[in-house]
Amino acid sequence: MRPVLYSFRRCPYAMRARLALRSARQQVQLREVVLRDKPAAFLATSPSGTVPCLALDTGEVIDESLDIMIWALRRHDPEGLLQMPDAGWDWINRCDGPFKQALDRTKYATRYPDADPEAERAKAAAHLTALDAQIGTHIFDTPSLADMAIAPFVRQFAFIDKPWFDAQPWPQLQAWLDQFLTAQAFAAVMDKYPQWAEGDAPTVFPA
Repeated sequence: MRPVLYSFRRCPYAMRARLALRSARQQVQLREVVLRDKPAAFLATSPSGTVPCLALDTGEVIDESLDIMIWALRRHDPEGLLQMPDAGWDWINRCDGPFKQALDRTKYATRYPDADPEAERAKAAAHLTALDAQIGTHIFDTPSLADMAIAPFVRQFAFIDKPWFDAQPWPQLQAWLDQFLTAQAFAAVMDKYPQWAEGDAPTVFPA
């Protein structure tokens, strides 16, 4: 049996998991979850109740997006994405930690009444200034896990206020994000699927 992936199309964590599964050519049964109406089977599977969540036929559950990426690419890594410098893990940690925190407090300001959204945007911008200085065509010399893991979150931040983002002095970062957004891989993982319900026929991803 194929593993079961609970996903939500617009979630950046789920995006990066799907990107890695596609790169690894690892087929799964994709179950699209609507977060305001989580199915019982999903809640019974995911310890955290968050997407993405990968249920293996062994009974093991992988409940973190980065762990799903690593699991898939360790099975098959035709693009050599795991062959990145050690600094790649640091960039991923910085994205998932301080940058994501500032992103959330900028995008969802009403959820964080004690935070100043302008100050949080400045924190995110400082991170992206450093990332812009790092990037050539990719974060490192060749495509790596870091590109795939970080780009969905930069995309999420950029579209909070795209004209503002485009006006910033980040030419390398902006070109890198445009390359990501226009790539066949991104288009392939952003297909729309109906909300999954118990008894639905399996949706195979990648097709």
